Amino acid sequence: MSARAVSAPLARVPNALTILRLLLIPIFAALLIPADGGYSWAAATVFAIAGITDQVDGWLARRWHVESAFGRVADPLADRLMIDAAVIILVAVHHRLPWVALALIVARDALLIGGYKLFVPESYELNVNFLGKLATWVLYASLVFVMITHEDTNWPLWLFWIGLALALVAGAQYVYTALKGARA
Repeated sequence: MSARAVSAPLARVPNALTILRLLLIPIFAALLIPADGGYSWAAATVFAIAGITDQVDGWLARRWHVESAFGRVADPLADRLMIDAAVIILVAVHHRLPWVALALIVARDALLIGGYKLFVPESYELNVNFLGKLATWVLYASLVFVMITHEDTNWPLWLFWIGLALALVAGAQYVYTALKGARA
């Protein structure tokens, strides 16, 4: 790995943004749960900020050469938890998404988070691919749109299904790559 491109205080910014995203989860939930029908500009704004910090922290870590073991674990975990919280609330509380969405999102994330540690050797390092990043971007955007449109608006749901399909394909790629790497 190359030498750090920034001072020690700046080197902490990417991980601080990841921690911020984790701290935004209960704030987001507190705003979305009481929202009328899942319609909440405040919750959508907090969720969008989380999505933006996801893009910024990774970009800064790579640009400044300050990738860390903490960031490699906490960054995708923060995304999974934030997106899962939104899906759970939008399904169970507001009925804005179908139950199958919840089942697919949670199953995919459980497989990626739990399965990775159970079945992949410690020395193997999972690298996020473009399809995984694209899926996360589309899911963040679609869920923001679900929260700021009214129930009878269908296009955010189509965008959500596209994001979910991308996430499932990316998950399958991660599993394939991990299993292939574990055999090597």
